[in-house]
Amino acid sequence: MLYLQRKPASPLDGCVEMLWYASTAAPEPGRQRILPTGSTQIILSLSRAHLLECAEGQLPRQAPPAQVVGARSTYEIIDNTDLACLIGLVFRPGGFAALVGAPADLFANRFVDLEDVWGVEARRLRDRLGEISTPGGRLACLEEFLSGKLTAGRRRTALDDHPAVGFALDQFGRVPSAVSVAQVARSTGWSARRFSQLFRERVGLTPKVWCRIQRFQRAVRQLHAGPEIRWGELALDCGYYDQSHFANEFRAFSGINISTYSAAGRTPWANHVVEGDPAARG
Repeated sequence: MLYLQRKPASPLDGCVEMLWYASTAAPEPGRQRILPTGSTQIILSLSRAHLLECAEGQLPRQAPPAQVVGARSTYEIIDNTDLACLIGLVFRPGGFAALVGAPADLFANRFVDLEDVWGVEARRLRDRLGEISTPGGRLACLEEFLSGKLTAGRRRTALDDHPAVGFALDQFGRVPSAVSVAQVARSTGWSARRFSQLFRERVGLTPKVWCRIQRFQRAVRQLHAGPEIRWGELALDCGYYDQSHFANEFRAFSGINISTYSAAGRTPWANHVVEGDPAARG
């Protein structure tokens, strides 16, 4: 597999965390479980005119080849054949609403046809990317397109960066535990209800759910990096009350238990889990 990623130049980097490209000459049959990160993404297939929508226990069905993947609070399943040739981007928290001009929470836990967001431009972008032969050229083309969208849409909207949300994201980055949400909300000067609305519109999820996912992600990264790790110590290090709390949260977000994740076939990405025997998911 070939995998490349790059950070876009300013000012696009204020909205987009990274651009990425993945291709596999001959994807093996099977599926992968993708764990939630809380990020909103855009994905385009360059190998065929569709992606596959998968559900456990069901046959895959065809879906649009270019999609907005909203911020997720649960796992998703993908078919390995989708990895033949993909390009995409990951938005910074708050970046989707600022760049696209639509509330991020409208896309949460959904897959939306990119043409429903950008119209015929989405189809033209995919066609242009398909005509370019090199991965680096394709990434450059995607960055140029996004920079043009950002420049063309440079006008103040109700969904531009909000100082309360920026402050909260900074604080949550330092203290990822969900117990800090109420304190941070008070520090913004907004009511808890209004703060939650502002955050949800720009990030896609409520601040409490987003913080829980970031705590979960911290644990996932450590599990992926070090197989010989004590789960009790990991739970406390990541801000869980105890190992039982950690185990329940892990299963709530991933649909599998910790031991299944640790025993699963490794992929280059901490959030991709090779699907195995359903009976092992206990």
